[in-house]
Amino acid sequence: MATPIAICVDDFGHHAGVDAAVLALARQGRISAASCMVGGPSWAQGAPALRELDPRAVDLGLHLDLTATPLDASLRGGLGAWMLRSSARLAGAGRLRVEIEAQLDRFEAALGRAPAHVDGHQHVHQFPVVRDALMQVLTRRYPRQRPWLRRTRRVPGQPFAGKSAVIDAMGCAGLERLAAAAGFAQNAHLLGVYDLQGDSPTRYAALLRGWFAAAGARDLLMCHPAADVPGAQADPLLATRQAELAVLGSAQGDEMLSAAGLRLARMGDLLQEA
Repeated sequence: MATPIAICVDDFGHHAGVDAAVLALARQGRISAASCMVGGPSWAQGAPALRELDPRAVDLGLHLDLTATPLDASLRGGLGAWMLRSSARLAGAGRLRVEIEAQLDRFEAALGRAPAHVDGHQHVHQFPVVRDALMQVLTRRYPRQRPWLRRTRRVPGQPFAGKSAVIDAMGCAGLERLAAAAGFAQNAHLLGVYDLQGDSPTRYAALLRGWFAAAGARDLLMCHPAADVPGAQADPLLATRQAELAVLGSAQGDEMLSAAGLRLARMGDLLQEA
């Protein structure tokens, strides 16, 4: 029997190229989740198309953003700055709760429903202070139907082990404890971490093959594809994103998934079954 995993595209709302990739891959049945940046430049224009996707096939969630386009611009800071600020407990919990509420409000206003899951742009959702504020808001806001939360637990032996270890160390265990105590389900492990460099579909296919070989039940593969459409050209990662789209949107991606003994599934379903 094939092992079920989820594939999630991050950054919907970042620009039109990401939005186009999400919609294309979802309609092809090649992803099972997408995470949304509700402060992103293309969110307002792109969000209505998400309503057309079948929620029984694709989880749509909030990609909590503090580093690129938070709704409160005064909160915006680079990844390094947020890592230091949160580790030193210098982030204001009250302002974070207001920002999290505002991003959830914008998600729900556009899609007419609560997010199926919550994660973070550059994994900020698990940082100290941020995770506490997030859990306080989610626990109050969703007392019965809990969204699932992205866990960044790494799979040992994968390439880019150093980057995966840093992501894991920046709050995976802390968020796990809070989630378990409050009854929020999480995926098992996170796959898809790499340097986001290069424009070669061949390279990305090789990475994808390795992630599939290491995947286990209820693991999550994150990806960052985009199409080359008007509004996308300013993205410095566009060539890399296009390479991802070329593989994920092709028959090759399906063939690699099947060859690894895997099947695509919606994480919301998998966690209910666990």
